[in-house]
Amino acid sequence: MHNYILIAEDDNDISRMLAELLSLNGYRTVQAYSGTEALLCVEKEAPSAVILDLMLPGMAGEEVLAQIKRESPDTAVIVASAKEGVDIRISLLRAGADDYLTKPFDTGELLARLEAVLRRSAGAARADGALLQNGRAGEQTLSYKDITMYPEDFTAYVGGTELPLTRREYLILELLMENPGKVFTRNNIYESVWNEEFLGEDNAVNVHISNIRQKLAKLHPEESYIQTVWGIGFKMK
Repeated sequence: MHNYILIAEDDNDISRMLAELLSLNGYRTVQAYSGTEALLCVEKEAPSAVILDLMLPGMAGEEVLAQIKRESPDTAVIVASAKEGVDIRISLLRAGADDYLTKPFDTGELLARLEAVLRRSAGAARADGALLQNGRAGEQTLSYKDITMYPEDFTAYVGGTELPLTRREYLILELLMENPGKVFTRNNIYESVWNEEFLGEDNAVNVHISNIRQKLAKLHPEESYIQTVWGIGFKMK
C-alpha cells in the first residue's frame, strides 16, 4: 500500500499543489483545511506522515502537532510554515516535529525530506531504540545498544567505560539517541545544538560527528552506531 500523507493546509492553491505533487510521486493523500479537520483525519486513519501548516484556522498548528504526537506517535510530521526564526524551529523539533520547511520551499526538497522521515522504522525504533530508565542512584539514563548516557551530568559510557565527549558532542549524540531511526539533517542538528541559524556552509556538524565516531570506535571498534544518509544527514544505525 502507498504511504498515506495528510496535508493540513488552509491555502487551497498550496494544498492542491501538494496533493498533485505527492500523487504524482506515488503517495496517497488526504487534505484537511483546519486543525480540527486534521485531527479527525488522524483519528480515522493514522497517516504515515503529515505536512502541517502552523497558521491553521480554529486551532494553532503547534497544538495540532502536540495532539498528533500524543494520539499517533509513530506518525511523522513535517512542519511547513511561513513562520521564521531559529527559536521557532528548535521548539517545534523538540515538541516532536520530524522536520521543518520555511515557505516558500522547493518541491524537490520537500520530497527528499518526506522520503527521509518515512525511512524510519517505527517498529524497529520501539524494539531497539533508546530507553529512558532509572540508572545509578535513581538517575534517568538514555540507552541505545551498549551506550548509556546520564543527562544530569553530561556523561556517557560504552559497555561500562566512560566515553569522553565535549558538551556539543554529547548533545549531538543525545539528540540522535533520543530518536533512533530518525534522520536528522545538518540543519536540524546545528540549530538544536548550537542554538543559532544554520547557514548551510558550516562544516562543524560533520567534524563533530566524525569525532564522536572516532571516540566510539576506540571503545567498541566492531560496532557501528551512526549512519550517514547521503545527501540528507545522520541517524543512529
